[in-house]
Amino acid sequence: MKLKLPPVLVFVVFSTFMYILAMFLPFGGFEFFGRDFLIILLGGLGLLLGLVSLIQFFVSKTTIDPRIPLKTTSLVTNGLYRYSRNPMYLALLMVLLAWGLWLGNAFNTLSAAGFVGYMNKFQIIPEEKALLAVFGKDFRHYCTQVRRWF
Repeated sequence: MKLKLPPVLVFVVFSTFMYILAMFLPFGGFEFFGRDFLIILLGGLGLLLGLVSLIQFFVSKTTIDPRIPLKTTSLVTNGLYRYSRNPMYLALLMVLLAWGLWLGNAFNTLSAAGFVGYMNKFQIIPEEKALLAVFGKDFRHYCTQVRRWF
């Protein structure tokens, strides 16, 4: 598998880009009723989702390093993983959206969409190919039952 960047580093790169965009783009600013509540909701749920996802991997005694999927010892399909194949990445997206709302620039939603596109192409699809090689029919069946993001 040719994954070189850890997803958290990808998150930091996109977060930094969003900050630069918000600071230097002279248009696209916005404010709306309930924005602060939505920031707290998305950020809090994202952090909680990420924490629970990590705990599930630790309990299953499998690797959390997605760059080395061949070290995966078990296929986690219970808990949050019954609803999303990638709740850790979904958690990063939710925090990224909260960050974009906090920065208050509408163009940051495009950055979040870019994060999803990048993660799908360079992280999730290669990871799924590797997991298919490890878990075969079980992983294929899991993919038919559970959505990639949400």
